Amino acid sequence: MAEKKRHGAGVKASSQGTAGATGQGMAGAMVPLEVALSSAIGARVRITTTPTPSTIEGTLFTACPITNLVAVNTATDTKSTSGDYRIIPVSRILSFNILSLAPSSENADGPSFSDAVPPVHALDIRALKAREASAVGKLQEIEARRGKGVTREAQELFDAFSRTMPTRWDGTNIIVADAVSIAAPYRVDDCRPLVAGDTAALARVRKVLEMERKKIELRNASATIGTANTFSKSTSAKDVRHASTNPNPSPGPGAAGPRKGG
Repeated sequence: MAEKKRHGAGVKASSQGTAGATGQGMAGAMVPLEVALSSAIGARVRITTTPTPSTIEGTLFTACPITNLVAVNTATDTKSTSGDYRIIPVSRILSFNILSLAPSSENADGPSFSDAVPPVHALDIRALKAREASAVGKLQEIEARRGKGVTREAQELFDAFSRTMPTRWDGTNIIVADAVSIAAPYRVDDCRPLVAGDTAALARVRKVLEMERKKIELRNASATIGTANTFSKSTSAKDVRHASTNPNPSPGPGAAGPRKGG
């Protein structure tokens, strides 16, 4: 009786946590299901599922330990990128048999990307490095154009100059065309030539600076007027709503009172 109980327990454990693997018609040893699945990717397998007994035959495409799912390509042509893929929960696998080993398993050097299905193409490392260098260069350029410890007005002036002339920061000073330095607070009188006697560059930068400052002043004035108009409209709307909810307002000091007598 005890021997029968031990035998029954062994069968139950093998059906839940292990799988029988048969390679090239020879019976293999019982191994844990997770280990057998992960080592059989790419092999031709026959899987038996439960609780409703069914058999699925095909190429083991993948076995995911996170989702506990396996994918089997049941297509006859295993090199085709398209196929009839069946997704099977590991918990439903009763057993599986290896019908034939994966082509890469016969390679002494181990699996190769050329055996992958769908095929994996080689990466152009030089092109990827060039894209990386270009992206890093653009980020560095953006960072270099951003002033450190300067006002919003100073940054607007810098951006305006940089649209037409080479411009860079030297601390908080704006350097235009490596010819003129503009110090805070960035007025016309704050312009200084970097090369003595370069009056042409100085005059040009001062003219552009004066024009850009006027644009900034106009934008600020328009923004102030727009804010005032919005506030005025909001206040008027509140007055209208207040009047509509008070149908019997108190008469003013000049209003006539009720008549007495006949």
